[in-house]
Amino acid sequence: ICKVLVEVVDVNDNAPELVVSSFSSPLPENTAPGTVVALFSVRDRDSGANGKVSCALEDQLFFSLRAAYKNYYELVTVSALDREETAQYILSVRAADAGWPPLTSTQTFTVDISDVNDNAPVFNQTSYTMYVRENNVPRVFVGAVSAADADVGLNAKVSYSLAAAQAAERPWCSCISVNSENGHVFVLRPLDYERLRQTEVTVSASDAGSPPLRANVTVRLVVLDENDNAPLVLYPGQESSAASSELVPVSAEAGYLVTKVVAVDADSGQNSWLSYHLLRASEPGLFTVGVQSGEVRLRRPVTDRDSVKQKLLVLVRDNGKPPLSATAALSALLLKDFSDVRLPHSSPATEEQGASLTTYLIISLVFVSLLFLVSAAAFVARKVCRRKELQAGPVLYGADTLQSGLADAAAAGTLPRAYCYEISLTTGSGNSEFRFLKPIL
Repeated sequence: ICKVLVEVVDVNDNAPELVVSSFSSPLPENTAPGTVVALFSVRDRDSGANGKVSCALEDQLFFSLRAAYKNYYELVTVSALDREETAQYILSVRAADAGWPPLTSTQTFTVDISDVNDNAPVFNQTSYTMYVRENNVPRVFVGAVSAADADVGLNAKVSYSLAAAQAAERPWCSCISVNSENGHVFVLRPLDYERLRQTEVTVSASDAGSPPLRANVTVRLVVLDENDNAPLVLYPGQESSAASSELVPVSAEAGYLVTKVVAVDADSGQNSWLSYHLLRASEPGLFTVGVQSGEVRLRRPVTDRDSVKQKLLVLVRDNGKPPLSATAALSALLLKDFSDVRLPHSSPATEEQGASLTTYLIISLVFVSLLFLVSAAAFVARKVCRRKELQAGPVLYGADTLQSGLADAAAAGTLPRAYCYEISLTTGSGNSEFRFLKPIL
């Protein structure tokens, strides 16, 4: 009996095996570096060098393999992730044994990156300029703003609104509205170019993330002019009931400047370009009007057949579509010399003022006359009372008083006779001496 011992020599006929223990997908894009994505183990049924296995991650910068324990490995992140740059990573782990020829096996990990609201909306323009014609209809569409959000889902849903706290700072902002869903901009009421030529509003775009992110953009609304204002004649004044006349010497030659019509237009551009035309005149061939300047000049010399008083009507028209116009009434006096000038007839208003002034003068004269009469009557009454007192009887007076009274009486001619009194008073004596003279008859 023969015992035969057969030794089986290993041949590298088994490829390595990878067994995944755990795997996390999707990953939030704000995952911190060093986070474990997958845990797996490797084994090879061969022996010796044929059973020694090594693992490697192919061509990845954001992930790496890390040996955990014995034949266990971890797939971890090594840098920040950004879903907006790469939404999905396909990772290939290659396991190879040390046999010859070496056998390999590959395990693929598909890692999805979930969105985080880390991007605010972005407008497709840095600013917007929109135009609207004045006298527009209410709620007229003037343009739209548009913003995009690089996130997904609710984080990318954009809504539009006017930025808060604008109504108090810019009152005209209340006439502008923005559709919250599509960003369409409307003007809610008619605008007047002469009151508002342009205004600015701030439009905000906000996403639906938590917390929401927003961005702002400036919208400039420009109001375009319409020809809605007729020319306004400044000179000559058209409101006066008695307009003054221009003086023209009869010796003036052709081209003599009589006057100039001055007018303005509140519109702008072509709507404010004014032209002047002679609409009507007493002598149509005597005057001419500068189309651009509004200067009224003599077309020919004045003749004896021309009336002294000339009347003209000048038409002032703008260049809008349709054009608007106004008229200016003029009058001119043809004089041989300026000494012939007569003051114009008083207007009703002037006559009324003159009548009022005359009334005031009459009242003043009457008042002064009454005051004079009252004063004279009082003076006469006083003199009469004084005379009665003197005729009542002799009264002793002091020297000064007596002389004064007699002088007054003599001057007034009220005493029939003249009296002379001599008074002698001795100082320090209780007696007084009086000497009376006989009246002079």
